[in-house]
Amino acid sequence: MAGSRPGQDWSDERSAAGTRSPWLMTFVVSIATFMEILDTSIANVSLTNIAGSLGVSDNEATWMVTSYLVANAIVIPISGFLSRAIGRKRYFMISIFLFTASSALCALAPNLGFLIAARVLQGIGGGGLAPVEQSMLSDSFPPEKRSQAFAAFGLVVVVAPIIGPTIGGYVTDTISWHWIFLINLPVGIISLFLVYFLVSEPELLVRERKERLKKGLRVDYIGFLLWGFGLAGLLITLDRGQTEGWLDSNLIRVMIVMAVIGLGVGTVWELKHDDPIVPLKLLRTPNLAIATIMMLLLGMLVFGTIQIIPQMLQQVYGYTAYNAGLVLTFGGFIAIFMMPISGVLTSKVDPRLLLLPAFGMQALAFYTFSGFNLESTFADAAWGRFTMSVALPFLFIPITTVAYIGLPPGDSDKASAMLNFFRNLGGAFGISLTQTLLERRDQFHQSRITETVNELNPYYRETIATLTQQLGSHSRALAALYQSVQQQAMMLSYTDVFYVLMWCTASVLPFVLFLRTRKGTRTLT
Repeated sequence: MAGSRPGQDWSDERSAAGTRSPWLMTFVVSIATFMEILDTSIANVSLTNIAGSLGVSDNEATWMVTSYLVANAIVIPISGFLSRAIGRKRYFMISIFLFTASSALCALAPNLGFLIAARVLQGIGGGGLAPVEQSMLSDSFPPEKRSQAFAAFGLVVVVAPIIGPTIGGYVTDTISWHWIFLINLPVGIISLFLVYFLVSEPELLVRERKERLKKGLRVDYIGFLLWGFGLAGLLITLDRGQTEGWLDSNLIRVMIVMAVIGLGVGTVWELKHDDPIVPLKLLRTPNLAIATIMMLLLGMLVFGTIQIIPQMLQQVYGYTAYNAGLVLTFGGFIAIFMMPISGVLTSKVDPRLLLLPAFGMQALAFYTFSGFNLESTFADAAWGRFTMSVALPFLFIPITTVAYIGLPPGDSDKASAMLNFFRNLGGAFGISLTQTLLERRDQFHQSRITETVNELNPYYRETIATLTQQLGSHSRALAALYQSVQQQAMMLSYTDVFYVLMWCTASVLPFVLFLRTRKGTRTLT
C-alpha cells in the first residue's frame, strides 16, 4: 500500500524503483558508485608511475590524491541539498556524467596541473554518487528489508577499496596508468543509460521540489563557503601534514587556521540557520549521532589498513605491489560472501548483538598484527586480514541500518550525506594517523636500537666480525647491520600502529549500548 502511516519512517511513495523491482534499481545505481570508489583506491597505487610519466616527483604527484579528496569531501555534505534542488535522479545522472567525462580528461592529462584540475572535477562528480544511492535504497526498501539492501551497498563501499589496489597495480604494470581512468568510460556510459531507463523519480519528490522552488530556493551560500573553506584546510592538513613536517610548514599552519575558522564558525552558523546546507541538526537524533561516530571509525579501519598493510609488506618483507595487494584481495572475497549473511541477520536480530562481536573481532585482528615480527609469513598477513574482513560486513550494515531509525522519510538524503561524509573523513584521519605514528615510532625505535649498537656491546663486535667475514669488507658489514637496524625499527613501528588501532576500535564498544532498536529500547534484551 502506498504512503505511510503516522509514526512510520518509510513510505513507498518515495521509492526510486517505481513499478520495477527495487533490487533491479539497487544493481543499476550501484554500478556508478562501485566505479567511483574503486577508482579512488586504484589511483593511489599508481602515483609513482604517474609521477614518472609527467616528469614530477612522487611528493608533487600526491596532490592528485589530495585535490580529489578535498573536492569529494566538500560535495558529500551538500549532496542532499543538491538532490532536493535539482531532483534526485537528475543529480545522480549529472554526477555520473561529470565523473565519467573528467575520468577521460585525467587519462589525457599532458601535465600535473591539468591532471589536478581534472581530479577536482572528478571529485565533484564522485561526491554525489554514494550518498544519493544510499538515499534511494533507504526510500525504496521498507525497514525490515533495508539491511539486505544495505548489504548490496556494503559490497560497493567495503569491497571496492579492498580489491582496488590489486587491480590498479595489475593494470598499471601490464598496460598503462592511463587505463585506470579510461576504464571508467564504458562503465560510466552503461551506468548512465541504465539509470535513465530503469530508475524512477517519484512523483512525491517532484511535487516537493516544485513546492520548494515556488517558495524560492534559498541557498545557504555562507554555510557552504565556510564549510568548504574549513574542509579544504582540514583535509590538506591531514593529507599533507606528515609530508610537509606539520607545524614546521607554513602551508600546514595556514591550513590549520583555515580549518579552525571555517569549521568552527561554519558549525555555529549551520546550527542557527533555518535551512542549512550541511544538516548538522540531524545529529540530535541519537542513533544517527552514534552511527556517524562509528562510521568515522569504520572509515579509519578500512582506508587506514588498506594503505598500511600493503605498505608494511612491501617495506619490511620486500613484497611486490601486486603480491601485497593479494593479501587485501583475499580478505575481499570473504567480505563478499559475508555481506548477504550480515544483511539477513541484521533484519532478524538486534543489530547491537552483531556490532559488539564484530568490533571485538576487529580489535583481535589488530592485536594479531601487533604481534608480527620479521619471521611472519604471507599466510599470517592473509589470515589477519581475513579476520578483519569477516567482521566488516557486520559493522557496516548494522551501523547503516540503525542510523535511519527515528528519522522522517524526507531526511534520508541528508542522513546519507552525513554518513558518507564521516566515512570519508574517517578515511582521511586513518591514513594521516597511521602514517604519522609510523614515522614517529620508526624514529623512536631506530634511536633506541642504535644506542646499543657500539663497540661496548659484545654482540655488536661478534656480529660485525661475522658479517665482515661473510661479506669480505668492514664497510659492507656496517651497511648490512644498519639495514637490519632499519628493518627491525620499521617492523616495531608497524606493530605499534596496529596496537593503537586496536585500542581505537575497543574504545567504540560502549557506544553500541546506547543505540536504539526500532522499538526504542536501549537495553540488550
